[in-house]
Amino acid sequence: MYDPTVARLTYRALLGRRRALILGALPLLLIVISVVVRGLAGADDQTASDLLGGLALATMVPIIGVIAGTGAIGPEIDDGSVVYLLSKPIKRPTIILTKLIVAIAVTMVFSALPTLVAGFVLNGNGQQIAVAYTVAALVASIAYAALFLLLGTVSRHAVVFGLVYALVWEALFGSLVPGARTLSVQQWSLAVAHKVTGGELVTSDVSLTTATVLLVAVTVLATWYAGQKLRSLTLAGEE
Repeated sequence: MYDPTVARLTYRALLGRRRALILGALPLLLIVISVVVRGLAGADDQTASDLLGGLALATMVPIIGVIAGTGAIGPEIDDGSVVYLLSKPIKRPTIILTKLIVAIAVTMVFSALPTLVAGFVLNGNGQQIAVAYTVAALVASIAYAALFLLLGTVSRHAVVFGLVYALVWEALFGSLVPGARTLSVQQWSLAVAHKVTGGELVTSDVSLTTATVLLVAVTVLATWYAGQKLRSLTLAGEE
């Protein structure tokens, strides 16, 4: 269910010079801000939690997920080059799973690792805050990559819709409307982070059991539906 050639082409597309600069900008900004905050305020657990939760998990991770998830397949569909890929004797689920694995890996590298570094800079992993938010970023990377890969498969405006979900639904409605938090990848990942810390610095409106079920369900369903859409795209191309 993994094709090295598809993976290599996807990595090359995602890590091209321009996209790599975009992917690296937010992590660099996070680390720079963390260094400045540590220098001005010293090591403070609450400050570290607020910064990692507000900038890293709520902003950086979903935006990187949008870039990696939609970029894994969206441009190929837009310019028509996906036809050449679909003409190869590769199963459609293999194409989707391979691209999903690449999108997850890229999202994790550009979000979870900077989160860990920023956490250690801010408070030296006091109360396991750095590790907790890193685990949350890893978990969120999987769900975001699957969701945004699906968007890249079904829409030519996947980046716009992805940013609307990440910045409007999760950041705005998720903070203002209690009911919307249940349908938030951010809240699901925070439930996992809360379990890691075991304290009250990291909280979530969703229980760990519910969060786990929803994370798995969304990832599996999004991946399955993306495969179905790719199959229908193949049929349209053959016709």
